[in-house]
Amino acid sequence: MPPQTMQKKNDPNLLLQSNLKQDGQAVKAAMESEWSNGQVEGQVNRLKMIKRQMYGRASFDLLRARFLNNA
Repeated sequence: MPPQTMQKKNDPNLLLQSNLKQDGQAVKAAMESEWSNGQVEGQVNRLKMIKRQMYGRASFDLLRARFLNNA
């Protein structure tokens, strides 16, 4: 296999482009939609971070209190 072909095969930009083409309908729908789940994803991310920080340290009650106090 020529080096140019190998380089093109491993190019991250070409891989991204290929994946976007395969998911074309989903990408188009996401771009045209008025709705976003960004706020929900942020809250889930924050909860996971707090859970990781408290792993093995305390009970669910303390985790709940910490999550609600940080809101």
